[in-house]
Amino acid sequence: MTDPVTEGIPCALMRGGTSKGAVFLASDLPGDETERNDLLLRVMGSPDPRQIDGVGGAVSVTSKVAVVSSSPDDEADVDYLFLQVVVGEPQVSATQTCGNILAAVGPFAIERGLVPATGDETQVRVRLVNTGATARLTVRTPGGRVTYAGEASVSGVPGTAAPVEIATLPQDQPLFPTGNRVDTVAGVEVTCVDNGMPVVVVRAADVGVVGDEDPDTLEADPRLTAAIAAVRAEAGALMGVPTGPDSTTPKIALVSEARDGGSIATRCFIPVTVHTSLGVLAGASILAAAALPGTVAHDLATAPADGAPWRLEHPTGSLDLGAGVDDGERPSVTTIVVRTARMLFDGRVFPRPPAHQETT
Repeated sequence: MTDPVTEGIPCALMRGGTSKGAVFLASDLPGDETERNDLLLRVMGSPDPRQIDGVGGAVSVTSKVAVVSSSPDDEADVDYLFLQVVVGEPQVSATQTCGNILAAVGPFAIERGLVPATGDETQVRVRLVNTGATARLTVRTPGGRVTYAGEASVSGVPGTAAPVEIATLPQDQPLFPTGNRVDTVAGVEVTCVDNGMPVVVVRAADVGVVGDEDPDTLEADPRLTAAIAAVRAEAGALMGVPTGPDSTTPKIALVSEARDGGSIATRCFIPVTVHTSLGVLAGASILAAAALPGTVAHDLATAPADGAPWRLEHPTGSLDLGAGVDDGERPSVTTIVVRTARMLFDGRVFPRPPAHQETT
């Protein structure tokens, strides 16, 4: 491998949904995990609260990395490894995946030649390496080329772009990891659900809030944040999801009745800060809880008319999800969501030198 400090590394900076990050071919990064993570910290500019010496955007939703490669799985075209580069700490986490950056993986795979364009629309089957789940993306490719121009809009993103349709496919693991639709943890009734993202769904009223508060207000409430931490620790243990300092799952989703004509209102802790919108896969898990009876969310939700999407309200708008609900012996909820993605730059990124080079 050439010296990335002097030669740079092929990299695309892309927006996917309401997130932004650096997207790489796996073959362009070191195979050793420790070496790779050190390189990504230097590329993004961490650890530094401003990420001033890298391409990160100084908040978690703009400090993300996707690593893409051809998939050995017959059921997928490409593998997608998501890595969260922590802004102020020397930490790179693979404990969760990201459904927003997933929207950028389809266009990137076509641009890099991993998947050939097939007519005006191209389907890309993606294996989410972090979780083992599979998604099918539909990307616009008029004339055999990816287009980023279009009429689709996403709450929290200015302007419009070409739609990327993401269909989540049924998973092997149980939808309700504890085997129950309601558990009591830290004195609070919750629904533990994993429909692509481990989420603990909690009625907002049960932790003393209304559910329409802005993120800053929720984060500034020490009583609430202590209650959320206690719920997360106990629920994570029940779900078999580690909740140590390197883990960003399970998410905690506060739910309440919709205010603006939607299906249900959400406020999602990820896991300490409150998301200004809502992640795609967290939304898929919340939708599953809302759509199936016997959960803490079901009686708060208003099911849409036949054929209409579920609308999950969040602090900056809403997330629309189509759903296929099967409440049989093995319950499942498949979802379809429209995101947008855009190439911001495509070229070479130059990381800062390693610490040992800086001091020599």
